[in-house]
Amino acid sequence: MFDKDDNCIDVPGTVANNGCPEVITPEVTVEIQKSLNAYAKTILFDSGKSTIKSVSNGVLNEIVAILGQYPNAKFSIEGHTDSVGNDASNQKLSEERASAVMNYLIEKGVSSSRLTSKGFGESKPMADNATKAGQAENRRVEINLVK
Repeated sequence: MFDKDDNCIDVPGTVANNGCPEVITPEVTVEIQKSLNAYAKTILFDSGKSTIKSVSNGVLNEIVAILGQYPNAKFSIEGHTDSVGNDASNQKLSEERASAVMNYLIEKGVSSSRLTSKGFGESKPMADNATKAGQAENRRVEINLVK
């Protein structure tokens, strides 16, 4: 039995949703967040530039697929550098790299309204910049859920 307020007459639903079934939106879990950043940290750029190396397209497409599973979630793309070079150049490079990743995701169908980008330069190191290995860890992009 349906009435004038039932927008989905062929399927059972709730009054609160005008007679349509409730849509359950998946939550971005801690594991998904870790997975996104594990992928994001492997994105490679040309040295000193914001040009994404084509070898990174596969991992970027994996990120697109993950983001597609959470259509209502918003994400911040954050660029980071090591401490080699001057602060201003590193800040600019981190902003440009975060923006390059965001633009790639948008070109592949992720809604721009779900994404923001920001660069942090060398201000948030994960490792010691005194070693080459530490510098490599600090040169990264992160993709974080915006709550």
